Amino acid sequence: MRSPAARRAAVIPAIVLALTAGPGLSGQSAPAQTPAPQSPAPQTPQTPAPQTPAPGAQPPATPPADDQPIFRAGINFVRVDAIVTDKQGNPVTDLTAEDFEVTEDDKRQQVETFRLVKIDTTAAVETLAPLNSRDQEETAAQNEDARIFVFFLDDYNVRLGNSMSARKHLVDFVRTQLAPKDLVSVMYPLSPLDSVILTRNHDQLVNAIERFQGRKFDYNPRNALEDRYSNQPVEVVERIRRQVSLSALTGLSVKLGALREGRKAIVLVSEGYIGLLPPQLRGPIASMPGLGNPNRNNPFAGENNLQEDRARFSAELDVQNELQRVYEEANRSNTAIYAVDPRGLSTGEFDIQDNVGSRASQETLRQTQNTLQVLAGETDGRAIINRNDLTAGMRQIVRDSSAYYLLGYNSTQSRSDGKFHPIKVRVRRSGVQVRARKGYWALTAVETARAAAPAKPGPPAAVTKSLAGINSASAERRLVRTWVGTAPGDNGKTKVTVVWEGVPAAPGTERASVGRVVLTAAAPAGEQYYKGNVGAEVAADAPTAARRGVVSFDAPPGKLSLRLSIEGKPEDVLDTDDRTIDVPDFTEPKARLTTPRLFVARTPREFQTIRNDPAAAPTATREFRRTERLLLKLDAVAPGAQGSAATYAAKLLNREGGKMADLTVNTPPGGGSATLEVPLAGLPAGEFLIEIAAKAPDGADVTELVAFRMVS
Repeated sequence: MRSPAARRAAVIPAIVLALTAGPGLSGQSAPAQTPAPQSPAPQTPQTPAPQTPAPGAQPPATPPADDQPIFRAGINFVRVDAIVTDKQGNPVTDLTAEDFEVTEDDKRQQVETFRLVKIDTTAAVETLAPLNSRDQEETAAQNEDARIFVFFLDDYNVRLGNSMSARKHLVDFVRTQLAPKDLVSVMYPLSPLDSVILTRNHDQLVNAIERFQGRKFDYNPRNALEDRYSNQPVEVVERIRRQVSLSALTGLSVKLGALREGRKAIVLVSEGYIGLLPPQLRGPIASMPGLGNPNRNNPFAGENNLQEDRARFSAELDVQNELQRVYEEANRSNTAIYAVDPRGLSTGEFDIQDNVGSRASQETLRQTQNTLQVLAGETDGRAIINRNDLTAGMRQIVRDSSAYYLLGYNSTQSRSDGKFHPIKVRVRRSGVQVRARKGYWALTAVETARAAAPAKPGPPAAVTKSLAGINSASAERRLVRTWVGTAPGDNGKTKVTVVWEGVPAAPGTERASVGRVVLTAAAPAGEQYYKGNVGAEVAADAPTAARRGVVSFDAPPGKLSLRLSIEGKPEDVLDTDDRTIDVPDFTEPKARLTTPRLFVARTPREFQTIRNDPAAAPTATREFRRTERLLLKLDAVAPGAQGSAATYAAKLLNREGGKMADLTVNTPPGGGSATLEVPLAGLPAGEFLIEIAAKAPDGADVTELVAFRMVS
């Protein structure tokens, strides 16, 4: 049993939400986004609160007590993943259940379920369909043969030169070590958590890595959010960056824990975390770090200074407390962190131009490397540090995830105390190393009652399916979002319309510009119905977010495969969108509705223009704001019913399928598309549906659901 993703998402701290509220693109170079981060911080009452962030940023909120990932199949059932390797790091795969000894709270437990997970990456793999929705992502993640790797590119804590040198090692790792079934994604400290979507598209991952640019000690703001604290002292900005990065890492662990119980891996590319910068680098204004710092030219500033030693000690305690939050959540979520230090072999943290004494430089290097070792060691990962050849060290990441044992037992110690229960796994064989999760958090009494209660009935299947389409249409990892609609065509065929719109980047995110979008439409047997550029409606040099294109073509009813290739320039493919649709037959003697078309307007004049234009292209987005006006158009088709019009009824539903309000459908007296306006001003943030029912002249009823999301 695992905690629902919705419950886990509720623990996102306010500081990261404030910094990362905008949409993002997983796999795109950033400084900034993944809120979501979202940084859920686990409850640790004994842990002191972190230092107060800069003005304008809120401190992390205390998460609710019920945010506990549950990895049991029953109330008392506990599952443990154990990696067993020999002295050379090779997996040991010939053990039996009798070879293992498991203790909880130092009391031995009886192993009841036992399985070796061994992934053969050399076996032929059938063609795998792309993942285009949250449901598909979650289904793919449940496959234990699909390893999960998320690359956390910590640009806030990697120098530009080191990020560029690390790209080759990371790309080589992706191309030579990952298997076709492996699920991957990319996250940055400021990436919205919702943008971290697992994919089998490894080329997309490579494109993201090749755009990775470190920003360590570069305080030039790249968006309005960073500009809010750019004039704060350097040490304040460094503290905010560190907390944002670690909060995002915590949030990523939460997300992965909600996807599946089995082992997951975060590849953390970082140079570690600094508690307190040397006095030479603590300028009063971050955007001008060398200005107004009296210690700038004194390499011995801070040495043999008791006050400085106390400040450094206090800052390091803060860092350790923040790290503890990360690895506790990673343990709860059964997520291993593999820390990859792109500095390679190094003798000090600072360059000669930083004017920091060698002793302070060496001590800071040791402290930052220690933070990486702590995160890796406490989560059963590995710290790849002091290596010039990162690829060789990273091979162990794949080996660890390719062969491990799943052990399960009914705990004799379980009780509803909400406390952490340590687990130890031993093997009765000499010369081997065992790594396993260090324990689990027991349910509270409230959680136990909730888990034992009968499941509440969910929304109707049609509502769930329609809501799933929102995530597919607004997947922020893509450069563009698309909409596909059908209507009656000529000569018994069906008119298929494809619309694409550029997805806005997260604030400060750097991404390649879309040059053109090429559409290929074909039958499963290979017959092509359309291939060409889906022309943009604005200038080619316009920002991606302002660009959109539309094309229509006729196709016979049946299966239709669509591929959109998003190019930066001709033959430079940035992304692809593959999907298969069922083209309806509007000549059949039964009532049908054309695909509902949504239009969004920001002014009354724009709204009237759209209402009166029968050729207006619909919007592909399904996310709206209260200040916008939403219009829906559609047609009922009933072959053979000449001279009669369908009658319509519409309702606004909540995400559970419950009725919220009736909507008025307008039908032009002279014929034409039925229209309805959806009032947005009074809706809160959340997900909603529009239900349109049409009664054909022959009495047949047809219904369509259109889901959308309110973001503000």
